[in-house]
Amino acid sequence: MNAVTRALVIVLLGWNVFAAEEKGTPIRPLAQDYVLVAKSPDAVNRPLYSPSILRLKSGRLVASYTEARKKESTGKDFQVILTSADGGKTWLKRAESPATQGRIFEADGVLYYLATGAGLPVCRSHDQGITWSDPALLTDTAKVWQQTAANVWFAHGNVYLAMELRCKKIDAWGAGEKAPVLMRAKVSDDLTRPASWTFASVLDFADLIPGYRENTPQTDYFGIPFYRQDYPRRAEISPGRTFSPMGWAEANVVQILDPDHYWYDPTGHTFHLFLRTLTGMTNYGAMCKVVENPDGTMTTQLESAPSGKKILFLPLPGGQMRFHVLYDDRTKRYWLLSSQTTDSMTRAERLPPERHDLAFGERHRLVLHYSKNMVDWCFAGMVAMGASPKQSRHYAAMDMDGNDLVILARSGDKDASSAHESNLITFHRVKDFRALVY
Repeated sequence: MNAVTRALVIVLLGWNVFAAEEKGTPIRPLAQDYVLVAKSPDAVNRPLYSPSILRLKSGRLVASYTEARKKESTGKDFQVILTSADGGKTWLKRAESPATQGRIFEADGVLYYLATGAGLPVCRSHDQGITWSDPALLTDTAKVWQQTAANVWFAHGNVYLAMELRCKKIDAWGAGEKAPVLMRAKVSDDLTRPASWTFASVLDFADLIPGYRENTPQTDYFGIPFYRQDYPRRAEISPGRTFSPMGWAEANVVQILDPDHYWYDPTGHTFHLFLRTLTGMTNYGAMCKVVENPDGTMTTQLESAPSGKKILFLPLPGGQMRFHVLYDDRTKRYWLLSSQTTDSMTRAERLPPERHDLAFGERHRLVLHYSKNMVDWCFAGMVAMGASPKQSRHYAAMDMDGNDLVILARSGDKDASSAHESNLITFHRVKDFRALVY
């Protein structure tokens, strides 16, 4: 885009916003229309989770999602893998796997599907997603791994991605007893072999907060946690609404590439993990970094401010929910797909029955931001929104398809059991996303 065209786009964007304000109309979503990729055969007992999407060099799209089973339903959870040859207009089911809630990525022309669970299962495809191997395990089954379809990063001929290791099982959502673990492997290796991978050291959230396990976390002046916590249980905030001990989950990995940035590493051996953060507040994320050592090991630690103070929490739009980060070389921007909240200060006992969980859990507005430094974020637009708080558009994954963003979302309609228990997987396309930069 030349300077004249860019100026015209900015003028038009400004005029559209001005016109919308004058008419009193809302900003129109970028990709409200969708292709229905999957619909649960039983909205109450068989929710759909963990969408993942990847665009191949050939133009083919490969995607996956989990069909879960609630206690009232027979059978086991399984993962569905699909492909599209027409840009997402139609989808063809290719495989099912017992390994669930994972992500698809490509390394040296080979596709991999890395799932969650005991032993860290991974499958492989040599024919662009048409056929897939049975799951192989990367660790012993005593280790339980969790994650959603977060991003991957490539550098030094390696692929880097983050999983989360369950350090301790508690009687609540265990985000506080999880450790984000960066994994590294050479793209040319067989990534179904345990020997191909190096794992970073473990950093458990609960160990970072003095007084965490005694329910006296030393985090004054930030209002975190917003609700009281009752480690290792859920705290009842109002009848039917509970709060788990605060923590982190679902890390995305990036490198800081700007030499002027405070956290830039000129050697290229520092990676930053940005995580969804359970605090009871909205728009907070968490961060840590992983440093590659000369002997090849990787050490996980907190980042520091120029003052020398350690940084754990930082502002992040939608950081209270699962989000997805992509880096675009052309715009030199990090793109963030996340959930927008509108009423997180509503008292728990006054939330309507259709609202899932506590007020910060609102998840029917999917929004797009961009940043040049992973700290300062510009709003790029509303991607899509459900017709009610129960009809979610959330937990989405994305990839770049030429000038567009292709997005797979965990969504719901009027038949959904709740905003969390989604019954649809929907495909969205944000056209000319780079033109949104202003």
